[in-house]
Amino acid sequence: EPEVTIVSGLKDTVVSEGDDVTFRCRVSHENARDVEWKLQDVALQNNEMNEISVEKGKIHTLTLRKVTEQDIGTVTFRVGPHTSTA
Repeated sequence: EPEVTIVSGLKDTVVSEGDDVTFRCRVSHENARDVEWKLQDVALQNNEMNEISVEKGKIHTLTLRKVTEQDIGTVTFRVGPHTSTA
């Protein structure tokens, strides 16, 4: 199985409190396993505040809903040994 790499990484984003923000990361292969999103080193789960999805098989997205001051920090996307941060 070929190693999945990050083709285009996360972009730094400034957002106002109460707004939603979406981060996207494109990977080299569809159906990537061993994928993880983190905010401030805390693993994120798909729930009413964090929407985690995959578009067109290769574009992994994280949407943080109604962000607050507590959401300030580094967002990390990891696939296997590869990471991207914003």
